Amino acid sequence: MPVIVVTGTGTEIGKTVVTAAVAALAVAEGRSVAVVKPAQTGVGPREPGDVDEVRRLSGEVTAVELARFPEPLAPATAARRAALAPVTPEAVAEAAGKLAAEHDLVLIEGAGGLLVRFDDAGSTLADVAGLLDAPVLVVAPAGLGTLNMTTLTAEALRARGLAQLGVVVGSWPEQPDLAARCNLADLPEAAGAPLLGAVPEGAGALAPAEFRARAGRWLAPRLGGVWAPEAFGAVVG
Repeated sequence: MPVIVVTGTGTEIGKTVVTAAVAALAVAEGRSVAVVKPAQTGVGPREPGDVDEVRRLSGEVTAVELARFPEPLAPATAARRAALAPVTPEAVAEAAGKLAAEHDLVLIEGAGGLLVRFDDAGSTLADVAGLLDAPVLVVAPAGLGTLNMTTLTAEALRARGLAQLGVVVGSWPEQPDLAARCNLADLPEAAGAPLLGAVPEGAGALAPAEFRARAGRWLAPRLGGVWAPEAFGAVVG
């Protein structure tokens, strides 16, 4: 998997931290990693963006941001309001392809969910995955409502003939409620794909060295870690 597209079932659910964890494990294996953010919104010209956070947490990665828009809106809307050219799936695919020729792994982190628009023509992250024939890793929240959002994302992927790598819970609460504990068992069925990890709430606030040391406990072997859903479920259930 030279390229993995990371999306979410919504916004502010842990995509950046999950991307950083995947990157950290790949770097620990001695692999060269690049991280691409097609469109960064809601960040000023000199402020750190999501790729900067991934690099801070994961270590030596190549960080590429293709477009930045100041208002915290969907990329198409933010570009239009800023009177700036939107990013296109073709530009993202071209950049990722060049990086894949020079790196062992390229991670593309989307903005919000799978079908958030890049431009007024309706282009989305799904189009990027299609152009690259890349699997999609879905980041989902733990609590009530996640099964519906995860199912809708999975249906959108299947409708477009895109492969879903699996699902990772982006922010697992320290004290999970009944819904979160039940969702742990139900998410694979909703997604039609394996559960590949659960990143603890607040993981992004850890010191980088501690983040890297712990990342393997949060992600399954397919992503380079040792996390197992059966053992984790026994602990939290």
